[in-house]
Amino acid sequence: MSNTFDTIASIIKNRRTTKPPEMNGQKIPDEQITALLELADWAPTHANTEPWNFIVYAQPKLFGQQHAELYKANTPANEYMQMTYEKLLNMPNKASHVILCTMQRKPLTRIPVLEEIAATACAMQNILLGATALGLASYWGSGGMIHSPAMKQYLGLGEDDVVLGALYLGYSDTKPTGKRNIPLSEKVTWVK
Repeated sequence: MSNTFDTIASIIKNRRTTKPPEMNGQKIPDEQITALLELADWAPTHANTEPWNFIVYAQPKLFGQQHAELYKANTPANEYMQMTYEKLLNMPNKASHVILCTMQRKPLTRIPVLEEIAATACAMQNILLGATALGLASYWGSGGMIHSPAMKQYLGLGEDDVVLGALYLGYSDTKPTGKRNIPLSEKVTWVK
């Protein structure tokens, strides 16, 4: 195998999730965030629609405040939990940057929505793999209000647009471990 394959395989196999509270608050240079977004922009895209869009929070506490307030404003009183509000408020406190990732449909596109979502997810994966190559910690968050109609409205998205998640990026003093729970042989069928 080539050195290039070995390098890519190592990055893919060593990518791990680090939850934002496990990050240490150290700032990533904005230039590195820009470089990660450039990787995202090279994701596969059917008919070159490039449906991904990113909102970068260089001050992640601002995202925490906005996310928590969105939860508070859009949750019925009988379902509201102060603990959830506090979690959303404080989740990004130790992250360096938060990137909200959205799939935005182009007018009159014939590409199936699923393919546009998949393309945007590939763009997000490119960010995560690039972050791993740079020695950064990362977390793909989809909780709280991320998938809610209120978040779509807050971001000014259209009916067919989708918020895929928030990528929390930072540094961590610990290295998470990982494993696969299901053997690959149980997930692959060869047809010869």
